[in-house]
Amino acid sequence: MSSEEKAETGNNESNRIDLDNILKDEVGQFGRYQIITVLLAALPVIFSAFASGEYIFTTARIPTRCLIPDCDGENPEYAPSWVLNAIPGTSNTSFENCIRYQDSPQRNVTLTEVCPADWFDSTQTVSCEDHVYENTLSVVYDFKMACDEWRRSQIGSIRTIGTLLVLPITGFISDRWGRRVALTLNAFNTGWLGLARSFVNSYEWFLALEVIESTIGAGAYSSCYILVTELVGPKYRVIVGATMSTMFALGQVFLGLIAWGIPTWRTLTQVIYAPQLLVVSYFWILSESVRWLMSRDRYEEAESVLKKVAKINKKELSENSLRALRKSAEEEKNIKKPEEPWLVVLVLRSKIILLRCCVSPIWWITNTLVYYGMSINAVNLSGNRYLNYVYVAAIEIPGYWTAILLLNRIGRKPVLIGAYFLCAACQFTFAFLPDDMYALSLTVYLLGKYAIAVVMTSVYVYTAELFPTKYRHSLFAFSSMVGRLGSIMAPLTPSLASEVWSSLPSVLFGSFALLSGLLIFTTPETLGTKLPNTIEEAEQLSSRKMKS
Repeated sequence: MSSEEKAETGNNESNRIDLDNILKDEVGQFGRYQIITVLLAALPVIFSAFASGEYIFTTARIPTRCLIPDCDGENPEYAPSWVLNAIPGTSNTSFENCIRYQDSPQRNVTLTEVCPADWFDSTQTVSCEDHVYENTLSVVYDFKMACDEWRRSQIGSIRTIGTLLVLPITGFISDRWGRRVALTLNAFNTGWLGLARSFVNSYEWFLALEVIESTIGAGAYSSCYILVTELVGPKYRVIVGATMSTMFALGQVFLGLIAWGIPTWRTLTQVIYAPQLLVVSYFWILSESVRWLMSRDRYEEAESVLKKVAKINKKELSENSLRALRKSAEEEKNIKKPEEPWLVVLVLRSKIILLRCCVSPIWWITNTLVYYGMSINAVNLSGNRYLNYVYVAAIEIPGYWTAILLLNRIGRKPVLIGAYFLCAACQFTFAFLPDDMYALSLTVYLLGKYAIAVVMTSVYVYTAELFPTKYRHSLFAFSSMVGRLGSIMAPLTPSLASEVWSSLPSVLFGSFALLSGLLIFTTPETLGTKLPNTIEEAEQLSSRKMKS
């Protein structure tokens, strides 16, 4: 029965229609209009990838050595022929970055050799008082952070705290003033704050602008995601979501290539942020979400957008369906909802739901820790750091679509358990591979990133299916918010590698992935079950299948 036929047959609840009916029966679930909108939304998503990953290059570690005042001139060379006389090392390309030999108390000043070995006591070392940098490409040089690894790494961690704060801020703006406003405001804030950061000359201002930018500008991706998924029919929402993730991965690929071509941090920052100011035009180019317009009682505007969708998709939209849609929306709002206890109380009363609220945040912490940690550490692998970053970003794309292909065929739990265990195996293998096996190490590393990309797509679907409709958004958001702890920890892992043990990040990633895979066994399979509407139905997922 079409939406128009439903509208004409009566006013009972079974004939009530919603926007999904209109999309499926009349204007099209995924026609030319939706394709154009997805393509337009792809640009801000790619820009979001630029903003989320640029600090990996702009704050990248620079090889350094101690400045030797008696040997270095006005323009010191990073790796001079005499370097091993003054600094511990094994070759002219491999020596200590932060210590030097202590000056010898007795020197033969009549020697003609430049910086001879007997000027230094090779049995004792001291810390550098000043440094010579191999290059001037990142903020490490400008802000003199040669051997201050933790100060450098905390830029990424503190920036990530801003991405935690942006979620409720963007959510409020999006629900109050619309998806377009949230999108354009976030994109504009990202653009101008990123440009401003490229001109600062102090570590404190650089750090402050990183945090401010992510706090009021990092919500463009979520705004685009919601805008496009609210516009397509139910059949295509998962595919469109995977498409947005793919665009984000492509943005990371482009970022790596741009950084390779423009390695100087100030110029790189300006090149990737300036175009983001153009997204302000999306306020006039994109149509507002029909669902949001209806939620704000702006029915005339919602109907105008639907007519535009039907026209571009070359479909017919009846006036009867529009009237029925408006009536259904008004009736839904007039339904009185009974008062219920606080959600926290309801969760504590249900051991099953409480268990899920305890284990699902661990999955999310693992996802963000491993996903972002592997991207950040990619630039420290052997070989070309820019290409390594590109490879690690590109491998996500087949991971996203593998999840889409398998989730409805073999089930949610087998996909998640298999991907987590594969990721763990790759991490432990990579941790103990010899350094000279570059090709094998890179292959194992990429396979681990592929596995966590499969998890990233699957866990969105699975987490949502474990909780009841009435509280799904709140409980899902709780898991996601706690999961941000992983992305806050991820930028610190390169420091753990350099200061504690080079393989520690991989062992940490593998341990979390193994734990998360085991925790999946404590929750039920949801393939072939209907979405639970109440807490009781969600509990029954553990004991019996709820047939679709």
